[in-house]
Amino acid sequence: MAEKEKVLIVDDDENIAELVSLYLTKECFECRIANDGETALKDAAAFHPDLILLDLMLPGMDGYEVCREIRHKSNVPIIMLSAKGEVFDKVLGLEMGADDYIIKPFDSKELVARCKAVLRRFQVTEKPAEEKPAARPQKYVEYPDLSVNLTNYAVICRGRTIDMPPKEIELLYFLASQPNQVFTREQLLDHIWGYEYVGDTRTVDVHIKRIREKIGETEHWAVTTIWSVGYKFEVRN
Repeated sequence: MAEKEKVLIVDDDENIAELVSLYLTKECFECRIANDGETALKDAAAFHPDLILLDLMLPGMDGYEVCREIRHKSNVPIIMLSAKGEVFDKVLGLEMGADDYIIKPFDSKELVARCKAVLRRFQVTEKPAEEKPAARPQKYVEYPDLSVNLTNYAVICRGRTIDMPPKEIELLYFLASQPNQVFTREQLLDHIWGYEYVGDTRTVDVHIKRIREKIGETEHWAVTTIWSVGYKFEVRN
């Protein structure tokens, strides 16, 4: 029997936390609840969740700080939960390393669907070698001073392994595998986040910004903005 996927629920409102746990347990997830940031960090290390639902308004260490601390050590998908619906709060959450942002109050079916969608995108489970097709194609692109391997979710830039969450790697790979082709923000949302994602195109801008901060550009290539249109991975002669 396959192991249940594990979800760490971080919320200081015990009623909401228990309700979310009930929803997800019915969908065959294994859940653990933490009611403050310090406990969340300890549980993230001990429980090894596949997904973290993280409330922003926590006593002591807030959700932004918890997210930042987790991102120093792990790429586990994080969905932020918040009553704050302003664009600034969403963008800040994404810049801290969150993978999605759900505004309270939320519908239970939407919450479950978003959890499943995030896990489908980011859960990379290696099968035993004997179960893999002998000629499994490698999802891999390489340029001078840059290689992006989507098979094992690895990015190497200028000889150094770059720490990136799965979503950033998927976005970089998608652009780099189709050099010099321009994609609108809407197209990138569809390809990387999927039709289930409920969000705006600022999500793409935030992730492009983080990618650029980590890999920069060279005389051979760059992630280029096409103003009023979108982005492309530009290969330079």
